[in-house]
Amino acid sequence: MSVYFLSDLHLGAPYFPDSREAEQRVVAFLDSIKDDAEAIYLLGDVLDYWYEYRYVVPRGFVRFFGKLAELSDSGIRVVWMIGNHDIWINDYIPSELGVEVVDGTLTEKIGDKTFFLTHGDGVGKMKKSFKFLRTLFRNKGCQKAFSAIHPRWTVPFAYNWSRHSRKKGEGRGLPDETLLSGLKEFTLEYHKEHPEIDYFIYGHVHVLSREEIDKGCEMIVLGEWIHTFSYAVFRENELKLSKWG
Repeated sequence: MSVYFLSDLHLGAPYFPDSREAEQRVVAFLDSIKDDAEAIYLLGDVLDYWYEYRYVVPRGFVRFFGKLAELSDSGIRVVWMIGNHDIWINDYIPSELGVEVVDGTLTEKIGDKTFFLTHGDGVGKMKKSFKFLRTLFRNKGCQKAFSAIHPRWTVPFAYNWSRHSRKKGEGRGLPDETLLSGLKEFTLEYHKEHPEIDYFIYGHVHVLSREEIDKGCEMIVLGEWIHTFSYAVFRENELKLSKWG
């Protein structure tokens, strides 16, 4: 049996030429691993935008959500780690789909190896404006105020913001090289205090990267599903990076 890791699907993003095709690609991948997967970890920014109101959730993602529910119902563990685009998950996804939702970091023992998992937006270097927005978006008072606005206004606003940020290359606050450097600095420091960790796995940066941090310890950045369609798979106590399609 195998354990899979992928991140930054950004389903529903307005910059996809065909949003339905992007969703179907992910569904096809998940369907292809259902007989082999013991667990699937989604490391954030799975959706480009998601905001749950008390009795209402955004339209779309039916095929993707159906596949997650199918996998969960079949006994496959599905873990969804919150990113900086899909912050506002409450109880709908865990209760309806049977998915474990984790906000922050997660340390897991898988086989004989220890994994440190997080999206990556909350560690390493952050531009001041990005840090401010991250704090603002996670503020309960701001969330309550936002939920009082009708979705006809909030949803187009969110997608227009996403499209504008992607065009300007500012969606993650800093250049990829700076973000990678920040993740490495954080990983080095964290590993000094937690030498038992074998793999640090991140999303967020949209770069597929694998780097040795110390003997027996590696830092993995998973890439994205906008152009690269990359993922990691842990099988027979060995981690491999691959691309779909």
